[in-house]
Amino acid sequence: MATRKVQTTQLAVFFEGVQKQFRNLDSRNPAAWGPLPRYLFCACISMFVVGALWYLWLQDSDAELQAERAKEVRLRDDYSKKLAQAVNLEALKKQREQVLQYVTQMEKQLPSKAEMDALLSDINQAGIGRSLQFDLFRPGQVSVKEYYAELPIAVRVTGRYNDIGLFTSDIAYLSRIVTLNNLTLLPARDGSLSLDATAKTFRYLDPEEVAAQRQAAAPKGGKK
Repeated sequence: MATRKVQTTQLAVFFEGVQKQFRNLDSRNPAAWGPLPRYLFCACISMFVVGALWYLWLQDSDAELQAERAKEVRLRDDYSKKLAQAVNLEALKKQREQVLQYVTQMEKQLPSKAEMDALLSDINQAGIGRSLQFDLFRPGQVSVKEYYAELPIAVRVTGRYNDIGLFTSDIAYLSRIVTLNNLTLLPARDGSLSLDATAKTFRYLDPEEVAAQRQAAAPKGGKK
């Protein structure tokens, strides 16, 4: 019993000392506090700092996680597209070959600059062969495009309706590309008809024109 009393007395003294350290604490002068309040205060500050840093780190990690998830979605979409392309690779190659063949065929229908006179003669002969009278046959100004040159020709022919129809059909079947635009059909003398149209033909660009096109497309030098 005596030993238990001594222990109880020691505990009471200990708690009394602890309580004494927490009495009359001056919030403006923590340095004057007892050891236990100072240690608890430092521990609370440390926990607060660690908690704040942990929260901020988790926020950054969450933003990074969301960015990585969005990146994953983009990569999955890109993978799916590339996988579809890989699966259809042979079909795409065949389509490409067909397109190249078509382009080559169309290019063969474009005359060179040296062949333009022969093409103009073919158009003229198409009209004469159908007994049409040329009242106007006037080549216009050549318009140079990115890959080709376009030559408009003002045409006026007079003749019978059937002959004019056959003439337009002959133009469509020329070996070179010729289109008839802005067609106007009017009655003429002696029951004949007059056809006004703009025939457009196309040709390759010659090396000088290609060089001029590239020079015009090149970025100009000089200070920005």
